[in-house]
Amino acid sequence: MSPTVLPSAPRRQEGLKGSHVLLTFLMFFGIIFVVNGSLIYNAIATHGGLVANEPYRKGLHYNERIAAGVRQAQLAWNEEVALRRDGKLTIALAGSDGKAVTGLALKAVVGRPASNREDQALALKEMSPGHYEVQASALESGAWLLTFEAYASAAAADPVYRARRRLWLTP
Repeated sequence: MSPTVLPSAPRRQEGLKGSHVLLTFLMFFGIIFVVNGSLIYNAIATHGGLVANEPYRKGLHYNERIAAGVRQAQLAWNEEVALRRDGKLTIALAGSDGKAVTGLALKAVVGRPASNREDQALALKEMSPGHYEVQASALESGAWLLTFEAYASAAAADPVYRARRRLWLTP
């Protein structure tokens, strides 16, 4: 007698299964969520998006700002700016004739060009005719942005002279 051979159950084929598709789908979207989350966090944490304080009000007074720029150009003042790593800021102002411009109240802001986190608001004092100085906190090397305004007096509302300079402090 010959042995009886029982039919075997059909063998399941190896390959892509529903659980594999689900796992792949979840991993794909998980990676997308993590990358998007990190990009959103870095965008919010590094720059608030504010370009100008009160842009609407400044826009209303734009023509006045242009007129002030024309008046400033007619003054033809020359400035020499020095910023050191220890934080000492020196500004020398001279007229077109080379004479020192005296008796002004100078206000300045020193900060990084891309962020306002390290901004320092400073009030300069006249140490000698036409030479204004202030001691700020120590600065690291790299790019810095200096914005200063000169007022005819400490109580004046509008500046007589404005300047904005990008400075580089070497290591």
